[in-house]
Amino acid sequence: MTLAALPVPAASRPVRARLGRDGMISLSMLALVAAYLALTVVIPLYALLRKSVQDKDGAFIGIANFERYFADPALAESIGNTFTVSIIGTVITIALAFIYAYALQRSCMPGRGLFKAIALVPLLAPSLLPALSLIYLFGNQGMLKSWLFGYSIYGPIGIIMGEVFYAFPHAVLIIFTSLAMADQRLYEAATALRAGPARMFFTVTLPGCRYGVVSACFVVFTLIFTDFGVPKVVGGQYDVLATDVYKQVIGQFNFQMGAVVGMLLLIPAVLSFAVDRLVQRRQVALLSARAVPFEAKPHALRDAVCLAFCVAVSAILLGMLAVAGMGSVIRYWPYDMGLTLANYDFNNIDTNGWGAYWNSIVMACATAVIGTAIVFAGAYLVEKTRGLGRMRAAIHFAAMVPLAVPGLVLGLSYIFFFNARANPLNFLYLTMAILVINTIAHFYTVCHLTALTALKQLDAEFEAVSASLKVPFYKTFWRVSVPVCLPAIIDIAIYYFVNAMTTVSAVVFLYSSDTKLASISVLNMDDSGNTANAAAMGMTIVATSAAVRLLQALLLRGLNARTQAWRRR
Repeated sequence: MTLAALPVPAASRPVRARLGRDGMISLSMLALVAAYLALTVVIPLYALLRKSVQDKDGAFIGIANFERYFADPALAESIGNTFTVSIIGTVITIALAFIYAYALQRSCMPGRGLFKAIALVPLLAPSLLPALSLIYLFGNQGMLKSWLFGYSIYGPIGIIMGEVFYAFPHAVLIIFTSLAMADQRLYEAATALRAGPARMFFTVTLPGCRYGVVSACFVVFTLIFTDFGVPKVVGGQYDVLATDVYKQVIGQFNFQMGAVVGMLLLIPAVLSFAVDRLVQRRQVALLSARAVPFEAKPHALRDAVCLAFCVAVSAILLGMLAVAGMGSVIRYWPYDMGLTLANYDFNNIDTNGWGAYWNSIVMACATAVIGTAIVFAGAYLVEKTRGLGRMRAAIHFAAMVPLAVPGLVLGLSYIFFFNARANPLNFLYLTMAILVINTIAHFYTVCHLTALTALKQLDAEFEAVSASLKVPFYKTFWRVSVPVCLPAIIDIAIYYFVNAMTTVSAVVFLYSSDTKLASISVLNMDDSGNTANAAAMGMTIVATSAAVRLLQALLLRGLNARTQAWRRR
């Protein structure tokens, strides 16, 4: 027997032989997803870090840029301002959101479905729009200017008010979900022990939802800390870190200092994300197999108070949009209160005219289609493939990173990475493609988690049976996984579309004159003093987002009836 005829040990066989055809395809697809996340998230952030420790000539200077930043009292003051509005805004938002979510989940008041839908209305608008409404309400010529007792809306008051509106739905969704996880037996035991409503709340309700409240606190704090739209419109001379980045990059072309501020924005966001992850690890299951779902019982006084509170908050949320809508059809506030649609003739105000709106539609559609395909395929490979554990874990980690990266920071990092002459991807800079790539990366984490949640509901036996029958995994993917997870796929696509329509901070550094978006037009119109036109473009975005959400509801109703009937058997 010759040496060539000896059997080859399994450990030394070629990779292709050990993995098989499906394994090689899975490996290739995993590598593509990993490369995409590396090129759109990890490497750009490294480019930002590198820029923050370089001088204008690209030479390494260590922390000299950070020392220069903190040596400037005006710039250093922005850090204190940012923490101030973020902490106050978080406290107010969580308090309002907790009561609102409690009313939706733990009361028997009428119209709970309607009130939940109203709480999500701010998600349809760019953060610039509530700031414009505040100008109409409390600005120098505002309808309710006297309500501020001589204080100006242009400063911390306006920022906090606008941020509460912006962050409110995020907090409501998280707290609402945490309140839904309750065991009726705990309340029955508390009642049997003659615990009063107050004691029952502090010993049963609050401990049961504490992890959700903590998560909501970190999410809201990060949203306010990194938001650009509200402080840009009503911040006035009250500078925060987000506006500092914009001024350094757009106003002074000081990219090194912009990178420094970007790193300062990134640090609290990453810390909040890390602490939130640690807190969630300590969370234990609140519902066992023998748990009894909580059902609220009618209580006249409680239900009346909850209804009054929800009506008041809903009136404020809808009122903010109504004020912006009113401002968009008034000729010249407050001197000519006649109604007109001339403010929607964007061709007379902006060189792009309606082109910016159509750019947003194109970008949102491309983001929804391409992003959904990438996210769902990546989540499928992470959840359903076997082996390659380290690569799958690395992809999952990279998919979680965007959740901790502010939009401004991600957009700024794209300048340093894609605009580098040595980068072969330089041709993407200032194109529609880079706007799509950036938006997909910015909102990747929520979509990834949504897809994972849907895929976890599928039993692993589907893949096992397919493998035993020698059915290629991609056929199982198309014939089983996609149809069953279709509602989640549609949710991901709509989430991408709406966020692509409303995003400002992530794309404010990346557009050109040919790729200007509707949300950027709102910003530019407000900068030039055309507040009514800015409000009109903002309301156009809201109407588009609302129409897409309505289409989603109708589409899901039909799809659930045709493809999800098995769930009701």
